[in-house]
Amino acid sequence: MHPADDNPAPPMDSILVIDDEQPILDTFQAALSPYFDVSTASSAREADFLLRKKEFKVVISDHLMPGGNGMSFLVRAREEFPRMRRILVTGYMKPEMLIRSVNEAALFRYLLKPVSLSELIKVVREAAHSEEPKEG
Repeated sequence: MHPADDNPAPPMDSILVIDDEQPILDTFQAALSPYFDVSTASSAREADFLLRKKEFKVVISDHLMPGGNGMSFLVRAREEFPRMRRILVTGYMKPEMLIRSVNEAALFRYLLKPVSLSELIKVVREAAHSEEPKEG
């Protein structure tokens, strides 16, 4: 009998998905829940609340939402939770804005809408398993 038999599956990494559109939250949650412990938030404010209650490995945020954009949320999240991977989902952005945003929020990746679920799963799994960035 191996000790591993007592615990067949390692605990799943927790991820947070933020989008103001419930159908998108439902779709992303359904696609990702076989691989992750998925929490959802429909606003940056709700996401801030959840971040204080639980540690997340990856956060996926929509860019444009009422009551604050996803990019400014991810920039704040970077400051408070530097080890959490950040992924931005956006419908459209000028390339120079995207580059600036990627740098400001230290994004792991950005995904353009419409997001293919296979790509979403692949990118989130890469983010969850990527190594910590070396400081300095």
